[in-house]
Amino acid sequence: MVKIAFLGAGSTVFARNVLGDCMCTPCLKDAEIALYDIDPKRLEESEIILKAINKNVNSSRAKIYTYLGEKQRKDALRDSDFVINAIQVGGYDPCTIIDFEIPKKYGLRQTIGDTLGIGGIMRGLRTIPVMRDIARDMEEVCPKALFLNYTNPMSILTGYMQRYTKIRTVGLCHSVQICSYYLLKDLGMEDKLDGRSDFIAGINHMAWLLDIRDKEGKDLYPEIRRRALLKNSNEKHNDMVRYEYIKYFGYYCTESSEHNAEYNPFFIKSKYPELIEKYNIPLDEYPRRCISQIEGWENEKNNILRDGKITHERTNEYASYIMEAIITNKPFKIGGNVLNTGLIENLPYDACVEVPCLVDGNGISPCHVGKLPVQLAAMNMTNINVHLLTIEAACTKRREAIYQAAILDPHTAAELSIDDIVKMCDEMILAHGEYMKEYR
Repeated sequence: MVKIAFLGAGSTVFARNVLGDCMCTPCLKDAEIALYDIDPKRLEESEIILKAINKNVNSSRAKIYTYLGEKQRKDALRDSDFVINAIQVGGYDPCTIIDFEIPKKYGLRQTIGDTLGIGGIMRGLRTIPVMRDIARDMEEVCPKALFLNYTNPMSILTGYMQRYTKIRTVGLCHSVQICSYYLLKDLGMEDKLDGRSDFIAGINHMAWLLDIRDKEGKDLYPEIRRRALLKNSNEKHNDMVRYEYIKYFGYYCTESSEHNAEYNPFFIKSKYPELIEKYNIPLDEYPRRCISQIEGWENEKNNILRDGKITHERTNEYASYIMEAIITNKPFKIGGNVLNTGLIENLPYDACVEVPCLVDGNGISPCHVGKLPVQLAAMNMTNINVHLLTIEAACTKRREAIYQAAILDPHTAAELSIDDIVKMCDEMILAHGEYMKEYR
């Protein structure tokens, strides 16, 4: 029997999608599923919802068990074949609030703050100690398990696991498999969706759509570039930042414009506040979403359950397809976050990169990409600098490395002086309390 451990099972909607997918997959229908969380209420709610799905779509064939708190984590992990990670250390209150409100005092505004910037750095620093403990537990009770990481900051956390633990790890994001679909749809090129092929490589949240062709093999980029330029010139919309990437760098990237607005020094500038309006940038978007989700959760939970009649259809999330490919030796292609090791030749060897990977009975086999166009590698490097220095800080406990990561963050450096960056880091470390105790 296959065993799947889900860490952070209180992320109910995501757990429903990924584990519901497993219940719709023939080779996973009889799996033992271990739900783990530190929040008893959310864990119980996830259990109720997942058992309802199991009953309605899977004849209750999966065996679902719950595990609460750090003392039960080893039991949740024991003998697992696959471990899905969706934890969020510190949650919205207090940690996300701190990540946004303290920088705002210094004049530093963010949109999402979970991947790069000072918010991404702090999230990575408070999460890596927990990931380290999870890895130690896994090395003891399920050393051969595959760790499927969905937690952000993806490149920082996955890169840490791949470099500093013995656990087989791949990082997974939602943005690769939907990138070209939504681009073509947004540009009115729906007739090119069927049979299209694309090639994507770079880093998480800034992987590049390097090539896209229709079913006859015709290059679609000339028309994409023409329509994107026209759309940005004539109307306000939600993807203006990425269309500016197309205009000035020649290529589209995987993650949303609200994310990418804070991954560079170009768009959020206190000296030029009119850019926020011009590029339709949603400042403080992530806290706004958190508040909305918290306030609306009870209604959403009731809608999901629908008097116990909840059902599920398999989504395009990678997790179930990866497990299926490994168990059945039926090949499946993903965009995975893996250690570079020369896959992208003009990015650092120890960077975590997002590249095409083949999954089969041998596990995850990343594909060699070669060199990215110089301007794209340069953009990626501005983010990789922060990834590597944050990992360095987490491993060495050197506060200087935290400062260096923040000083080299492109958006932070564009807005603040070095002295203010250092003061801000110190204030945030103190405010995070026990979550950042290793860095005092």
